[in-house]
Amino acid sequence: MDEIDRKLLTLLQADATLSIAQMADRVGLSATPCWKRVQKLEASGVITRRVALVAPEKVGVGLTVFVAIEAADHTPAWLAKFADMVQRMPEIMEAHRMAGEIDYMLHVAVADMAAYDGFYKRLIEAVPLRNVTSRFAMERIKHTTAYPLNRAAFRDRGQPGEGGEE
Repeated sequence: MDEIDRKLLTLLQADATLSIAQMADRVGLSATPCWKRVQKLEASGVITRRVALVAPEKVGVGLTVFVAIEAADHTPAWLAKFADMVQRMPEIMEAHRMAGEIDYMLHVAVADMAAYDGFYKRLIEAVPLRNVTSRFAMERIKHTTAYPLNRAAFRDRGQPGEGGEE
């Protein structure tokens, strides 16, 4: 990947509805090479999907909960069952395996406290857990889906090995 790919990724992370012509113009390419670069980024798994971002409060899921979990078991079978449960619960927006005292951290979006209570009950029934600690967000101060693109991960266009596909 080079600086043009970095610019394309920056543009797409900000607005995936841009046309190929608009992106090409902004990165200094013609449409065909720009489209080929986007296709290559998708084929290589750098771009995993393009989606519409929804305001949770506008669709009735205004309560954000961060759920810290300590596992009761650390076997591959338990992890497989836990991972399957995470995939099946649409309220779980993100799930991370952690280092340290907490084994897993969940980002959960629900309508209200009653909805969270129902979620919690299904969670503790699904797999054995040692401890579950819930933290309720009062206000979202920052939210982004755009990753910072470290220039060191992208080669300079002038470096050897650049194919000159423009």
